[in-house]
Amino acid sequence: MAAQEDWQCWFDEHGGSLLLFARQWGASRSDAEDILQDAFVRFWKHRRRVSDPAAYLFRSVRNAALNQLRAQASRRRRHLIAADPASVAAPTVRDGELLAAIETALGKLPVEQREVLVMKIWGGLTFEVIATVAGIPSNTAASRYRYALAALRHDLNPELIL
Repeated sequence: MAAQEDWQCWFDEHGGSLLLFARQWGASRSDAEDILQDAFVRFWKHRRRVSDPAAYLFRSVRNAALNQLRAQASRRRRHLIAADPASVAAPTVRDGELLAAIETALGKLPVEQREVLVMKIWGGLTFEVIATVAGIPSNTAASRYRYALAALRHDLNPELIL
């Protein structure tokens, strides 16, 4: 019973930010949930050998999301070749004007800046951990974060935020 409670505590603490991180790669909510579940199962199996659980989980989610993107691109190419109209994805429903504005602004960011921003703000990771996850120097992670914030300040309407 204690192991189940531990797992639930870990999921309660990290699940929301990891789900958001998976979504920033363009995954639908259900795909993001699948990615997150796979990441947590891998983490839980190896948790005793993991030195930095947050970094492991973010890296795992990132890798799974990238793999899913590659698989989707490959499927789309096959569908286009076969001229399959069912391959067109349905649009997602967005709640609220602010959420739509934030998602639009995030979508305009380069992928490298967006992933750092999500890991920093919603994941609460340090630049050192982000650097490990993304495979970049920590100064590069900090720079990408600053550039992303500047772009968001420029793109978001201050009246929506207040």
